[in-house]
Amino acid sequence: MVVKSEIKLVKNLQQKKYRNQHRLFVAEGYKTVQEVLSSGFTPKVLYSTDKNALPDHEDQITLITEKTLERMSGLKTPNKILGVFEIPKKITLPTNGWVIALDGVKDPGNMGTLIRLCDWFDIAHVVCSMDTVDCYNPKVVQATMGSIARVRVHYTDLTSFLLDFPGESYGAVLNGLPIQDTVFPKEGVLVLGSESHGISPGVQGSISHQISIPQIGRLSAESLNVATATAIFLHEIRRTQ
Repeated sequence: MVVKSEIKLVKNLQQKKYRNQHRLFVAEGYKTVQEVLSSGFTPKVLYSTDKNALPDHEDQITLITEKTLERMSGLKTPNKILGVFEIPKKITLPTNGWVIALDGVKDPGNMGTLIRLCDWFDIAHVVCSMDTVDCYNPKVVQATMGSIARVRVHYTDLTSFLLDFPGESYGAVLNGLPIQDTVFPKEGVLVLGSESHGISPGVQGSISHQISIPQIGRLSAESLNVATATAIFLHEIRRTQ
């Protein structure tokens, strides 16, 4: 039987301060929970309305009612299973390969999609400014569709990171060198700014190159969604490797 304190803990993990305090995060839905488990994350507890939801982890599942799951869940329509996992320990910042750097990205849906894109294009690390949305926000975790388990996300001072990184850095801006005219090296950092303000001035000053996606046709849209732009940039980077 699940006690009130367990339900309260799971609900509290919707908030960043409690995730940091307990070093735990929540994943919901069969696909997301399965992906996180298969990537080696350690479950503190698995809750499900179906004892057979995960046959390989049956002994770790705590059976609950749909009503209890609704009380725990951050979703409007809970999906049978919820897992509470340990947040991985911090590791050293990357010093090679291609890295995505995010400066002040706030939207959880965009953040989740960005992590999925990194997984798709084989980008192992995302380095974020301290004011970027928490990657273990439940909405971010849900939007990653399990990719959170395969992409390492770091939070640090971006200016210092860019200055210390041995490779070139490329900032996504509106009026930079067209992407099709850019020769990308074997490794580097692609910096993307917030949806509203772009790359902050302090970070901008530490970037080696400014690049952009040229607009074609009628000049109507102000800008591309940050996740959409990332997909285009990463495709071009990988295409030219």
